[in-house]
Amino acid sequence: MKTKLLGRTGISVSQLCFGTMSFGGDADEATSAAMYKNVRDAGINFLDTADEYSKGKSEEILGRLIKGHRDELVIATKCNSQQGPDVNARGTSRRHVVRAVDASLKRLGTDRLDILFLHRYDALTPIDESMRALEDVVRAGKVIYPAVSNWSAWQTQRGLDIQERSNWARLQVIQPMYSLVKRQAEVEILPMAEANGIGVIPYSPAAAGLLSGKYLGQATGRLKTNKMYEARYSDAWMFEVAEEYVAFCKERGLHPVSTAIAWVGAHPAVTAPIIGARNTDQLKDSLNATKIDMTPSLRAEIADLSRTPPPATDRLEEQKVARA
Repeated sequence: MKTKLLGRTGISVSQLCFGTMSFGGDADEATSAAMYKNVRDAGINFLDTADEYSKGKSEEILGRLIKGHRDELVIATKCNSQQGPDVNARGTSRRHVVRAVDASLKRLGTDRLDILFLHRYDALTPIDESMRALEDVVRAGKVIYPAVSNWSAWQTQRGLDIQERSNWARLQVIQPMYSLVKRQAEVEILPMAEANGIGVIPYSPAAAGLLSGKYLGQATGRLKTNKMYEARYSDAWMFEVAEEYVAFCKERGLHPVSTAIAWVGAHPAVTAPIIGARNTDQLKDSLNATKIDMTPSLRAEIADLSRTPPPATDRLEEQKVARA
């Protein structure tokens, strides 16, 4: 497993990050332990979880698994979601972030979080208040690197500007959605990250399994039974892209899941795609992404199978002329 520098932090992380969203949910503790062993044996030192995954069970299981070698790992978690009946047990206010960090530390059984993501943008809390919340937990020694997930480019840049003006610890990592059928991040988020030297760990590189081909022509499956995924991947053109993509991989002897992850990982702004699985069989295909030789020409061929999002100026015609 190769390693890459994580933004401007100076630390090296594996080229794949293992996401533990399935721990305590789709994967019981024994299955979670088996997957954890596999990713560690493969050389992964970068793990991602969140306080809302399986209502805290993901953090608890991960905490038990990392005992004895915590210092070898880079652990990221997230906060924002509703954590109880209290109306204020949510969001990215200073009050909630401080309390959420303490709860995550307890569940993970560790004295610090290497990375803390604000899981989503909180429209009820001003960005300067959220950045101060991150500064508070950094100064307390509970968090090393502040980060945001699912924030737009302007929101992230605004946060960075506030931090730099205030001489606070800066955002070091972002976590956007990015795949062959979800390419909006290419327009502003990824260029913004490159310009600021921010690490990028995208999630859903295989589009929740859509790019595996297993859901094509099916009326059932996770893309139909999970309301979030059904809404996210409901457009007919996405299934058309997936069908073309799977056929493309078959013609070239490539595994579609491994290739989808390698395609995301080959973007110059990306540090490490997040892989996840419900069992060790699924995990194997994701780990094999490191074996794909994703050349610039292969990446361009695959990109041409999907819709290229217009530039931020919406002057797509200029891109077409430039490529002609």
